[in-house]
Amino acid sequence: MTRWMWAVMMVALGTAGCPQEQKPVGAARAEVKSLGGSTVEFIPKDTQHPYCLLYTVSEKGIIRQLTMTRENRSIRCEAGKRIYNSSFRIPLEEGKVRAYIFFSDQRIQAGSVAQQLYDLRDKPRVSAMDFRLPGSVAVEMLEFTPQPGGEPVPGAVVGTTDLSDNLEGAEPEAEEPGLQLAPTDAGTTPPR
Repeated sequence: MTRWMWAVMMVALGTAGCPQEQKPVGAARAEVKSLGGSTVEFIPKDTQHPYCLLYTVSEKGIIRQLTMTRENRSIRCEAGKRIYNSSFRIPLEEGKVRAYIFFSDQRIQAGSVAQQLYDLRDKPRVSAMDFRLPGSVAVEMLEFTPQPGGEPVPGAVVGTTDLSDNLEGAEPEAEEPGLQLAPTDAGTTPPR
């Protein structure tokens, strides 16, 4: 055998004898809790950054910011308590949604995150590295499929700002939960 054949044989034996390296499964940063039908809560786990932003992206491409404040910045999120101290009702007609929770060590502006999420809407998975954000940021993606029926939940947020069209010019009349800007081609007006 030539040296080259010995080298190939040693490499083949070396790789055959090595066990497959397993990638550690990352611990979930949050959980989605279904309250029945299309109503859901998002609950952060322990050891997360103190601030968060919550967005949903539906199968139809509609992006909603669920943590809307007057300052349009991330909110304080406590471990074990539902985000925004609210339940959210996901519109059934929009189908399955991916919920993105951005945990950060400082309050960040929501508008830039919304624009970047809009730009990445077709990407099946996003991570904190896909976003240009200050400080330490972690992203958790959870999926939820709304089902018909379910009992109404008192205090559930029915809709929030729809960010699917005109991201830069979409200014809600009041930055409160429950406000929804309909897409311009839908022909509907926002609820008052």
